[in-house]
Amino acid sequence: MSGWTAVLLAGSRPGTDAFAQSYGTDLKALIPVSGEPMVRRPVMALLADERFTAIRVLTQQPERIAAVLPANPRLTVELSGDTIAATLDAICNDPATVWPLLVTTADHALLDQGMIEDFCDRTGQADIAIAVVERTALLKRLPATRRTWIRFRGGAYSGANLFMLKSSKVAPAIALWRGVEQDRKIGWRLLMAMGPTLFLGAALRLLTLDQVLQRIGRKLDLDVRAIAMTDPLAAVDVDKPDDHRLVEAILAGSA
Repeated sequence: MSGWTAVLLAGSRPGTDAFAQSYGTDLKALIPVSGEPMVRRPVMALLADERFTAIRVLTQQPERIAAVLPANPRLTVELSGDTIAATLDAICNDPATVWPLLVTTADHALLDQGMIEDFCDRTGQADIAIAVVERTALLKRLPATRRTWIRFRGGAYSGANLFMLKSSKVAPAIALWRGVEQDRKIGWRLLMAMGPTLFLGAALRLLTLDQVLQRIGRKLDLDVRAIAMTDPLAAVDVDKPDDHRLVEAILAGSA
């Protein structure tokens, strides 16, 4: 695959963002990290990778986000939908979309070219690839960190805010996600939508992560794979004050 499109999600949830306000802004993407607006860090990592012929930043306030990003012919800042799934649904159904897509987020402040290459180079023939980090790997690097772990047979995993969507064939999967997106326990709702056997197999930890994704893929007629990231720091995003302090310390070399 060549000529990838990167989609960086830089939207905001409805209402007041107390986390952003505590850092002097109303937009999470503009929270300062190591002396610059957070959204700049993943954007610069994407610009450094020549595989991306287009880098699309999606946000509800394009003018404000564009103002802190460099001018580059490969980079555009566009108006997003109201939710992540609505935004991706529109992209998947747009005939002008150039595939495959790498999807990431503005709060992926530690994203670097090594992580991008590690993920993109291992997606193979998958229709959907999801970057994950196994709990043991991250705790070996950061013993005191707290993440949200999803447990399966053989291990617990945290997402790494990197996804690959190969073609418009994935549109039904995005539509399914959109249908349950408002539920805070979206992972379990998606499994329930796939049927009771799959849901119980995951809930009772009878299935490995790969087995769960294989069965979801068969239901959707898609090849869905997890990519265990080599660098466990790929699981660290900036979603709360503790995360911000941790990322600042990592970038300063003191974590």
